Amino acid sequence: MKVLSSIKEYQPGLPASDCIWSTLGLPSRGTRLHELIHQGLPFKHLDQIATLLQMQRGEISRAIGLSPARLARRAKAGRFNTAESDRLVALVNLFDGALSLFENDKVGAAEWMTSPVPGLGAKRPIDMLGTRVETQAVVDLIGQLERGVLV
Repeated sequence: MKVLSSIKEYQPGLPASDCIWSTLGLPSRGTRLHELIHQGLPFKHLDQIATLLQMQRGEISRAIGLSPARLARRAKAGRFNTAESDRLVALVNLFDGALSLFENDKVGAAEWMTSPVPGLGAKRPIDMLGTRVETQAVVDLIGQLERGVLV
């Protein structure tokens, strides 16, 4: 006798990280990504990242340390410098981690990125791109939360 179930069988989709990096046309790691960062990412990535994170361009540019005047110069040049490109990639990487934490819920991940987080001293994850130490603190917190470690 065959038993029918109303519960759909789980079919995993593409991992979020593959989607994010593919959408941006960037490798998620490796030598090619290193080269692209050193060359400076094309300016178009700012709007793509803002759309992906459901944020305004200005908030993304502030997160990576760009003043409005510098942002205008980058728009005219069509490319970010190495340090700015590195911070953009770090932002995408943090969002990728947040997506993993929120089981691919883009809205939840974006909200978490822009909300004060107790485990970060009430700072917003998006505001933690100023230094490698701060960025690593967000990566560490995501790892702890994924493993259920109380912080």
